[in-house]
Amino acid sequence: MYTHLHNHTEYSLLDGLSQIKPMVQRSKDLGMTSLAITDHGGLYGAIEFYAECKELGIKPIIGLETYLAQESRYRKSPADKTPYHLLLLARNNQGYSNLIALSSKAHLEGFYYKPRVDKEILQEHSDGLIALSGCPSAELPRLLLEDRYQEALDIANWYKQTFEHFFLEIQRHTNLPELEKLNKALITLSRETGIPLVATNDCHYTNRDDAPYQDILICIHTNTNIHDDKRLKMSDDSYYIKSPSEMEALFSDLPEAISAKRLIAATSIPE
Repeated sequence: MYTHLHNHTEYSLLDGLSQIKPMVQRSKDLGMTSLAITDHGGLYGAIEFYAECKELGIKPIIGLETYLAQESRYRKSPADKTPYHLLLLARNNQGYSNLIALSSKAHLEGFYYKPRVDKEILQEHSDGLIALSGCPSAELPRLLLEDRYQEALDIANWYKQTFEHFFLEIQRHTNLPELEKLNKALITLSRETGIPLVATNDCHYTNRDDAPYQDILICIHTNTNIHDDKRLKMSDDSYYIKSPSEMEALFSDLPEAISAKRLIAATSIPE
């Protein structure tokens, strides 16, 4: 059974629309047995999510889409306003403790527009965590999109050495021309390094019909309105909790990326 591992709730402030209870219920209705929460920068919804999953018989996977400083978490220059993204999932209690430590240090030590970690504290707090290479805003994808393949290869090996479990995250949303280029490069990188692929959907709302409300939320976030054609908006209406059959059809050419989901879902749960 497929497991969604990249999910933003209303605790991804002004970025995620999904409320926890309906999101977990929808996953239950679709026959899923496990689900992750990966809000931006913090663990604000983790306890509520955990309790709701337990109530409905869903295995909760506690995670975080952290912001990664391009250099040191202490550096605060104009270039540091756009940190990388990185997806982390707790595999056990040690991993959950490390998520808490990383989130705390990101706010107390690395905050600069966003709460940021850096590679120094990732190395200190990597035990019990599963790392995914992230969305197109992450470090590894950015290098691949900039055709800096050798640097991407070196970074991939760094993550592989730092985390006991590291996966290359692959997504398929439409109207994003760079995704096709990125996915081809990720597949090549996976075959060269042996790092497994994992298929995700960048979920920001629960149902497909919620897409217009997500658009309004982004307008609030960016101080624009829906009549501004140049506003920031999502590429299509695919950022919802898709059914297992939808995800399997979307990645029918990469069944191993769907199988990796099962592996992570079987191990990524605090004891």
